[in-house]
Amino acid sequence: MILFAIIACEIAFWVLIVVGLVLRYPARMPRAGLVALALVPVVDVMLLAFTAINLRSGATATVAHSLAALYLGFSVAYGHRLISWADTRFAHRYANGPAPVKLHGTAYTRLCWGDVRRTAIAVTVASAVTWVLVAWVGDPVRTATLETTYRWSAIILGIETLVAVTYTIWPRRAPSAG
Repeated sequence: MILFAIIACEIAFWVLIVVGLVLRYPARMPRAGLVALALVPVVDVMLLAFTAINLRSGATATVAHSLAALYLGFSVAYGHRLISWADTRFAHRYANGPAPVKLHGTAYTRLCWGDVRRTAIAVTVASAVTWVLVAWVGDPVRTATLETTYRWSAIILGIETLVAVTYTIWPRRAPSAG
């Protein structure tokens, strides 16, 4: 059941982004598009509420509950960037906006370290949500599986940091001119 909620929230996240951008550019209804984009965080609140209610009503935590916490953290940390990424592409395609810029060298390295910061925020949010859920449910036996959130958070942050270190040592090169 919780896995279905996660999938539904992920789909709703992207549907709201696409609807918001379609309203904003091809339909030329920027206010309606802004409303749709402003509803994106509501999806996160719904997932958090569903997860908490599910656990509080007696469900035993599963890996899917940990996944819900991780999804929430990443949505909070990366949501604005994902929307900006999509907005740039829609503006270029439908409103004669500038083409997206592909970063290289130190600019790309800075972006990678910004991703480390965003990932640190994401795993902090996921870990905090997990801690609050465990405390709120108050049954260590039923919430034992949620402990995997902390391990996955450390692994994800470690991988993101490793990627940034490699691009610091070996910066991404600009493609050579033909």
